[in-house]
Amino acid sequence: MGRSSKLYNSDLAPTPSSKKNWGWFEIFNVWANDVQSLFGYTLAASLFLASGLNGWAVFAALILAGFFIMWLVNLSGKPSVKHGIPYPVFARVSMGVFGANFPAMARGLVAMFWYGAQTYAASTAVALLITGVTGMEGEVMLLGMTGVMWVSFIFVSAFQVYLFWQGVDLIKKFLNFAGPAVYVVMIFLMIVIWVKAGGGLFSEVGTIFSGGERTGGFEGLGTIGAFIAVFSIMVGYFAAVVINFGDFARFVKNEDEMRKGNLWGLVGNVILFSFITLMITGGTIAIFGEYVSSPTEMVAKVDNLGLTIIAAFAFFAATVGINMVANFIPPAYDLANLMPSKINFKTGGLITAGFGFIIGGMWVAVITQMGLFPFVNTLGAILAPVFGIMMVDYYLIKKEKIDVDALFDDSSRGQYYYNGGFNFKGMLAWIISGYIAVGSVWPNILILGLDDFFANLGGGGGYAWIIGASLGAVVHLAISKRS
Repeated sequence: MGRSSKLYNSDLAPTPSSKKNWGWFEIFNVWANDVQSLFGYTLAASLFLASGLNGWAVFAALILAGFFIMWLVNLSGKPSVKHGIPYPVFARVSMGVFGANFPAMARGLVAMFWYGAQTYAASTAVALLITGVTGMEGEVMLLGMTGVMWVSFIFVSAFQVYLFWQGVDLIKKFLNFAGPAVYVVMIFLMIVIWVKAGGGLFSEVGTIFSGGERTGGFEGLGTIGAFIAVFSIMVGYFAAVVINFGDFARFVKNEDEMRKGNLWGLVGNVILFSFITLMITGGTIAIFGEYVSSPTEMVAKVDNLGLTIIAAFAFFAATVGINMVANFIPPAYDLANLMPSKINFKTGGLITAGFGFIIGGMWVAVITQMGLFPFVNTLGAILAPVFGIMMVDYYLIKKEKIDVDALFDDSSRGQYYYNGGFNFKGMLAWIISGYIAVGSVWPNILILGLDDFFANLGGGGGYAWIIGASLGAVVHLAISKRS
């Protein structure tokens, strides 16, 4: 069976056994870096403060979300551990050898957008360091950013290009270094804040644990509704990596190592990082009399050079780490899948970096003013059904049996050629379930009473991923014959 140049290159080829050298520790650090970003800190803190739930209920929702995500990634990772294939190649099983380009590029676009956002976020840590050491802040120069901010942004962009240009092995080493190192620094930061806050820390943490007024989209929700919303928001936060987890699982030695890494990496990191976040949040409220949402702003307020240097290092490493995990590796493979004969992993990475530089450069002056988060949430809702379709197709329809060689065969006799390279049943299931999932974000596009249902649900946009993935699985199973 021939391998088509339209479908195959060395980066998309199954990972040989000799290169399957990732164990549980590497997977643990994939999740550690995913959890530890600046956005991750702000999200965890806001869930404790805005949900109106007592602290134990928030912790329970976060831990439950961790176990649920673990179950999802064990499902999505198993085929890639077994066959050594990345996400866009696995998508060919259910969508067809050419149809897979649509879900691959949908994932790639979301990742490239967030690559730019996280590059900007990491640059704020470098800017914090430069300002802390030199005292320079500078005037706004271009697109709402000062000279110091531009120097920092360009440095982070160049560092990330260097990192991925060296290949997946160096990325693995960076993640293995950044995961534990960031925890050491975060624990040190927590102790410093704890000492500064004194007895006021436990008072503020007690206040947070007792619950309060619901804000930030939680208004109007009851206790159960707020609990489900916290759970759904955390699932949504990890959803993008859930879909393309095979991009990492393809390098893992065996399924047991993957499962062990997912258990400690997801549930363990969520518990530890949430605890640290809670302590730091309570401490900063006690010290400054207000909640400081940005960790870099919080460190600047403490005004301690040693702490500034250490914290800047931690925030930089953590945010670059999640960028590699969630936002660089996926589009690099997705773009390679689009034109394998012309785009390899490195070329796809350069395209991602270029697109991300534009997004990050416009982040302050343009994008944050436009409110494009609903746009990204909408793309997520469009993509969610693909997970459900792929899982039900592999486990229930194909019964875990796939022909790897046929995934690179574009002849009409190929097993995954379907109809001109497209599996219309999978595509139809995606369209139907994607329409409803997007409608959970924008209820006014729905009909047959679904618009009223989602409009009255409260926080409906937060449920978009779970709704889309579940519907994708159900609809695809309903219209596909088991074989």
